[in-house]
Formats: sequence, structure tokens, C-alpha cells
Amino acid sequence: MTEPMSDRTTLHRYPQRGRHDRATIDAILDEGLLAHLGFVHDGRPVVIPTIHARLGDTVYLHGSVASRAMRTARTLPVCVTVTLLDGLVLARSGFNSSMNYRSVLVFGDAREVVDQDEKRRALDRLVDHVLDGRMADLRPHTDLEMRQTTVLAVALDEASAKVRSGGPADDDEDLDATAWAGVVPLRLTAGTAEPAANLRPGIDTPTSVSDWHR
Repeated sequence: MTEPMSDRTTLHRYPQRGRHDRATIDAILDEGLLAHLGFVHDGRPVVIPTIHARLGDTVYLHGSVASRAMRTARTLPVCVTVTLLDGLVLARSGFNSSMNYRSVLVFGDAREVVDQDEKRRALDRLVDHVLDGRMADLRPHTDLEMRQTTVLAVALDEASAKVRSGGPADDDEDLDATAWAGVVPLRLTAGTAEPAANLRPGIDTPTSVSDWHR
């Protein structure tokens, strides 16, 4: 899809940066590790960070059943945002300096997942989204853990991506300036895995952990 899905997903500022195809949207959602869930409650905007995961045409979010934000969001229209920062764009002026990024906005009504099979699949996917294949090494979620967790689902019926890439766009009159200009690429890297202090002896670090990358 090359056209916006709705008025809310139409980009009015820098529309050339808009991406409306599901391949781009899905790739950003799948690579991103942190989402922000936003909604308006009693006239006040609320934004909370949370882990997300995509399964097909749905984005899942989770939180404690004690979370007032999660309890409230399931009754309101929401916006889910995921952003990847790819670089610092250093222009010859502060005004034209920028960042390279990839972001997705998803608009919709949050649905609380009550079906236990769907809820378990969503929780499994949330774990594997952070570290691919991790659930295969873990015990299943207990009934108590399921009861203590709220899972929200938002359909990808109304979503758009925005992408900024490339170098600085300096004004012509600034091109002869002596300031350095260019891009500082950024990427997320993992350090060496640190075993828990009480890890049982003889348990090696799995390759899914040692080879983690984004």
C-alpha cells in the first residue's frame, strides 16, 4: 500500500518521508524493542513505555493488571509508537541538523485479550520478540502469571511509517562554512552476557543470548 490508510496516518510535514506499505511498517515493529502507548484520559495525555510484539496483523502490549494505565487504555482509542534511531545528522547549522530514524504510528482501539490461548501466544511472542527463540528455553507461563498480566491487542488497520535517511540538507549559503557536516551512524549493540550470581553451575550461555543482535 502506497497511500495512507486514513486521515490520521497522512503525513502533513515532510510527506515524502511517509511509508505506508506493510513491509516497511512490519519491519520497524519487528526490529524495535520499546513501544510507547499513548491515550487521552480525563482530558490529560498519557504515554507509557512498554514492550510490544507483532503477530500477523496485530500488535500486542502487556503490563501488570495493577497498572492503572493498562486498565484505562483498554477502554479508549490509543496510539502505539515505535522508533528506531539510526544516526545523528550534523549540518552546518543547528537549524538544519537532524536525526536519521524509522518510526511507526499505530492508531486504533485497544482490545483486552481474554481468550487464554491467544493470551498465551501473545506472551510467548513478547518474550521471543526480545530474544528470538527464548521461550523454548523457559518453562511455560503459569496460571498465576497469566492472571497477573494484562495483554492488549491493537489491529494494524491504521498505521504508517516515517523514515528519515541520508546526509544533512544545508542551505546553499552555509556550504562554505568551516563547520564539519555529516552523519554519525548509530546502532544498538549488546555487551558480553553476564550470568546471574546464583546461576547453577554447568549452564552455558546459549547462542541465542551470546549472539543477540538487532
